Amino acid sequence: MDMLHTILLIAGVVVAGYVLIRIVAAPIKKIFKLLINAVCGFALLFVANFIGGFFDFSIPINIVTCIVAGAFGIPGVIFLVVVIYFMGYMGYMP
Repeated sequence: MDMLHTILLIAGVVVAGYVLIRIVAAPIKKIFKLLINAVCGFALLFVANFIGGFFDFSIPINIVTCIVAGAFGIPGVIFLVVVIYFMGYMGYMP
């Protein structure tokens, strides 16, 4: 009987450990994906400013552009480029 309790205890610990790992792994994957997205967005923001320097175009680095680039990544930077380009084209920006 003692051997049965030991086997059941080990099985319970293994199952509880598996469930705990599954619960913790999901948010970590999402955080890692968000971090990669933010790094790509910031890198593209600086690349857009570098390349835009040759064409007299720049995206100001401020809290709004950093939040957009960090939260939305590459599509966010493309959005910033399009909005700032058209605002300059329409005469809203110097």
